[in-house]
Parts: sequence; C-alpha cells; structure tokens
Amino acid sequence: MKCLGFKLVADPDARVLILGTLPSAESLRRCEYYANPANKFWRIMGELIGVRPEVTYEDRLRQLKRSGIALWDVCHSAERSGSLDAKILLSTVVPNDFQSFLRTHARIRLICFNGGAAERIFRRKVPPDIYQIPCKVLPSTSPAHTRMKYNEKVSRWRDALAEAITLSPQS
Repeated sequence: MKCLGFKLVADPDARVLILGTLPSAESLRRCEYYANPANKFWRIMGELIGVRPEVTYEDRLRQLKRSGIALWDVCHSAERSGSLDAKILLSTVVPNDFQSFLRTHARIRLICFNGGAAERIFRRKVPPDIYQIPCKVLPSTSPAHTRMKYNEKVSRWRDALAEAITLSPQS
C-alpha cells in the first residue's frame, strides 16, 4: 500500500529536526503524528518540553515549534504493508525535500532520528552533501521498541536535545 507522509511541522527558527519514517496506520487514520496511544513520543515530549499528551494535538504542535523543534518524516511517500518500519519497501521511498528545508531553516543544529529505521532510510536516500549537520539516532518511541525501559529512553532523548534547545527542568 502506498503511504504518504504528513506535512512538515516547523517554524523558520527551528533548531532541531526530529525525523520518523512514515506515519503509522493509526496516525494516518487520525491525521496526527504519533497518534498511537502506545507510542511514547508525546509522553517523552511532555517530560522534555512540558507539552503533555492530554492537550490538543494543535497545542502540542505549537509547543514543539515554540521549543525550537521541527517534526517531519524521512519519507514523503513509500509502499508499506501495515505500520512496521521493517515493512517499508526501500525501493519505493521518495524522501522529503531536505535540501529546501535546510535552506529555509538555517538555524537547524541537530537532526534526530526517532529510531534506527529512520536513520537507515535517510542515509540511503538523502545525499550526504545536502546536510552538514550533526545527526543522532535516538531510541524509537514506537510501541514495537521494547528493548529499552521508558526512563532510559527519556534520558537519551533529553541528553540529545539539551545540546540544541532549552528543556523543561527534570521531574
């Protein structure tokens, strides 16, 4: 099944770009990034920038942007059966236009990948001369990634993002 990614969420002064792969089936159904309640993305963002999963989706996006975070997917489109990243057919991936994004968002200091699959697809589909920015692979917030405890995920995300933006005080 062909899957289309969502539009970029970013203000022009964003300093961090967080990249997933493609929206899950639940995200596509609800037209929201990380809509699956079992996905820990919004819970982690709540701890790091103070935006809780209970607030409206629009408010969560506004808080991300206010915090200097841009949100997007590596894939503009791709074929995939189901929601798992492992089911993305690499040969069908059309990446998003990162060259234009980076030209219009010159303050980006860090690209963070929400899991290893996002990083692998990015490295295979986006020429390295387009981005001369540090990149970090962070633990996936997906419910499929159970090898790491939640507190360790939060710690790794906090350490990475603290280099580029101001975070909420640790709880």
